[in-house]
Amino acid sequence: MNYLDQVIAAVSPRWGLRRAQARHVMAQYEAARPSRQRLSSQAVGSINAMVQASASAVRAQARDLERNHDIVRGALRVLVNNVVGANGIGIEPQPRTAKGEVHEDYANQLRGAWMLWQKKPEVTHRLRWPLAQRLMAYTWLRDGEAFAQQIMGPLASLEHGSAVPYSLELLEPDFVPLDMSDPGNNLRQGVQCNAWGRPVGYHCFKGDPREVFNLATKVVPADRMLHVATIDRLHQYRGMSELASVITRLEDLKDFEESERIAAKVAASLTAYVKRNEQYGGEGGTPSGGAPNADGQRPVRELEMMPGMIIDTLEVGEEIGMIDTKRPNPNLVAWRAGQLKAVAAGMGASYSSISRDYDGSYSAQRQELVEQWIHYAVLADEFVSMLVQPVWENFVRTAHLSGVVRCPKDVPLENSDDALFVGQAMPWIDPYKEAMAMEKLVKNGFASEVEVIRKRGQNPRDVLDQISAWRKDVDGRGLVFASDAANDTAMQGAAKPQPDDAE
Repeated sequence: MNYLDQVIAAVSPRWGLRRAQARHVMAQYEAARPSRQRLSSQAVGSINAMVQASASAVRAQARDLERNHDIVRGALRVLVNNVVGANGIGIEPQPRTAKGEVHEDYANQLRGAWMLWQKKPEVTHRLRWPLAQRLMAYTWLRDGEAFAQQIMGPLASLEHGSAVPYSLELLEPDFVPLDMSDPGNNLRQGVQCNAWGRPVGYHCFKGDPREVFNLATKVVPADRMLHVATIDRLHQYRGMSELASVITRLEDLKDFEESERIAAKVAASLTAYVKRNEQYGGEGGTPSGGAPNADGQRPVRELEMMPGMIIDTLEVGEEIGMIDTKRPNPNLVAWRAGQLKAVAAGMGASYSSISRDYDGSYSAQRQELVEQWIHYAVLADEFVSMLVQPVWENFVRTAHLSGVVRCPKDVPLENSDDALFVGQAMPWIDPYKEAMAMEKLVKNGFASEVEVIRKRGQNPRDVLDQISAWRKDVDGRGLVFASDAANDTAMQGAAKPQPDDAE
């Protein structure tokens, strides 16, 4: 402590203590001190204020890039296909009795009603359930959020798509006004909350606000509205696009590639030029091609270029000079790859899938896939918890209350909607190695056949039905295949030497 600090401490001990503490903090956290070389962010507003100020602009930029930039469109498809997949999130009903056993008959009834409902799950009857899931995931990842209103029970103006009176109205985030806030009444960005901050209702436009102006709004109870959103911080109510942190890089990449394309086109139009020595017609000499005419214009001479030609029309003192435009840029590929790796890291997608660059060994590709797949699994878990699981639970409840599929007496109501939600499986790089690994897991009891079949994108019950029908057809025709374990065991027993043969 220097002399000044001693004097201050003697005059005001508390002031001196605070000064010493402040100096200690400054010494420990250098990043908190801005300088000319390093500027620090001073944003101290709430996350909701930041989202309200930026979400609409970011959403518009993300939609523009999705329409006009092939990389963004491909990256979003990579995310959706790996999170939701071609057949959507698989659901295996597992309603359990009070004893903890799966009620197979009730599960089969739910499975049959669910298959019929998936054909027309939403109010327009245009989308099947897998496509509806992909569109919701696409909207969620691009815009930051998506909404789905649940309509349960008979409604005069609505025809449900199946016997179970349950339908969804899929909504883009524009239907819930972002600028509707009243902190005094706990209304935050179109979300009505209680004193604890729990959403109790959503203010929603009755029509598309982008097509009709001055639309009235209605309040949809929170238990009827599903909100799929990217939540990055606590106390956040509306979502932000997954592209928010990489939009600037993507726009720079798009502009740079466009500039390089234009430069390459210009370079392709430039071939050669005629160079003249000064003493034979250059500056200060008589121009090549003859003297000017009476109007002072020089005769026009054209030189045609074609592959393999020999130019023998040059005059004395002339030579052909080739134009080197340095195009295409040899550094473009490496620079583009570096930018795409940064984009992949920001979006949580695989670099190989975004760039379509699959160079590398099996070990390198496997390592990238293993590390990347956890990001897809996390997104799939969020999607299931925010959309798929609530839809299934309300479907089972509506099916029971409407009498379409009644819950048995030996199955508690809280167990009626138990189910296994199966996301996309990590794709196989080496099918033989992957198949052998799955077989060992099943044989040793570390995985079930249902899980393996689900991860391959198929329905276990459909596989069993196909195998059963196939076995009956094979037996009826008197055919024997080694794919049947019974035949394989019988053939192995017949191949063993008998005691008489051994002698």
